[in-house]
Amino acid sequence: MVSFYRRFSIHFSVVILTGLSACHRPATQSATYFPAKGNNWVHVAPAKVDMDPALLDQAVAFAKTQETTQMAPDFSTQEEIFGKLLGPMPTSRAATNGIILRHGYIVAEWGDTQRADPTYSVAKSVLSTILGITIERGMIPDIHEPVTKRIHDGGYESDQNKAITWEHHAQQTSEWEGELWGKNSDFVGKEAFGKGERKPRTLQKPGSYYEYNDVRINRLALSLLRLWKKPLPDVVRDEIMDPIGASNTWQYIPYPNAVADVDGRKMPSVSGGTRWGGGLRISARDEARFGYLFLRQGRWGNRQIVSSDWVKRATTPSSVGPDYGYLWWLNTGKGSTGKKAWPDAPASSYAALGAGQNTIWVDPEHDLVIVWRWHNGSPNELIKRVLAAVK
Repeated sequence: MVSFYRRFSIHFSVVILTGLSACHRPATQSATYFPAKGNNWVHVAPAKVDMDPALLDQAVAFAKTQETTQMAPDFSTQEEIFGKLLGPMPTSRAATNGIILRHGYIVAEWGDTQRADPTYSVAKSVLSTILGITIERGMIPDIHEPVTKRIHDGGYESDQNKAITWEHHAQQTSEWEGELWGKNSDFVGKEAFGKGERKPRTLQKPGSYYEYNDVRINRLALSLLRLWKKPLPDVVRDEIMDPIGASNTWQYIPYPNAVADVDGRKMPSVSGGTRWGGGLRISARDEARFGYLFLRQGRWGNRQIVSSDWVKRATTPSSVGPDYGYLWWLNTGKGSTGKKAWPDAPASSYAALGAGQNTIWVDPEHDLVIVWRWHNGSPNELIKRVLAAVK
C-alpha cells in the first residue's frame, strides 16, 4: 500500500488581536488569515466578520434538515446506482455535515466535519489542480499539446484518440475511446454501469462534444502518473495537502487492479471519483482547506501552491457543454442551458461537486467557502440563506 501521509510543520503569518479569544485578527484587516495545521482553526462570531448571527443560524438549521436520500448510510445502493465495484467502499458514512468560512475563519460548523468520507467527483477538481501544477513545472509545456506527444502507452495512438489534448481531458471533451481498468468509455452494459448505463453513440471530434465521463478522467489520472513517475496520492500529499495543513486522515485509494508499469516499477493509478469504489476519502474540514486555497487564488501563507493564472483558467467556461471549467463547476450562465447553476449566487462563484451532494462552493465576491456534504437539497437553497446573512 502506498504511504499516503507525511507530517511536517508549516509556518503561517498570524497577527494578534486584543479582545478576540483565539487571538487572531479578522481578515477584514490587512493581514490574511490562514489556519495552521491541526484543529486550532479559529472560530469567530459571525458579527465579527459582518454576518448576521440569527440569519446564519437559520441557514445552518435548514442545512441540518437536508440529509441525503441518494446515498444509503451503508453504501448498499452503490452498485445499483453506478455498477460493479472495482475498489473498496466503507461500511458507513457520516450524516449531513458542513462548514462555512468567512475570510478564512469558521463562522459555522455542523455535523461530523472531521470524518474522512468518500467525496466522489470532488476528486476531479483535485486532479485538475495537479494538472495545473504539472504544467507550471514545465512537465507539460502547453495544455493544448496532444497527450500522445508525451504519453506512449498505447492509449492515444488511435485515429480517435491521437488529437486529444490535456485541455480536452480537463474540460471533459476528450471523447477518448477505449477501456481502462475493466470499464469502457462509452458506459455500455448494465452490470458494469448500473443506472448509469448508456446507449452507444457516435463519437465526436475531440474538443467538440462534452460528456461527463469517469473512464476518461481515470485515463487523465494515468497519464499524469506517467509524467510524475510516482503515485498521484503522493503527489497530492506533497503538492497540496501537506502545504495547506490538511489532516493525516485523508486517503486517495486506487482500485486494486489499477496498476501501471512506470519505468519498470508497478504503481497504483487513482480514479477521478468513487463511482466504482476507492477514490478520495476526506473530511469536510480538509475540503474547506482546499476550497480556501482556491479562494486565495492558489496561495497558502507565503507559498503559491498553484498559480492565480491557473485558478482563473480552471474557472473559465469552455465553449462546449455546460457551465464547466477545468473539472470545476461554474456559475457564469454561459453554458449550453444559459442558466446559472445557483441563481442566487454571484456569477463568479464556482464549486467542486461529487455524488451524494458533496459540495465545496467558493465565492470570491463575498470571501466565502461553504462545504456541505451528504445533503438532499439544492446547494442554492443553502447559498442564498448564507448570503442573506452577509451584511
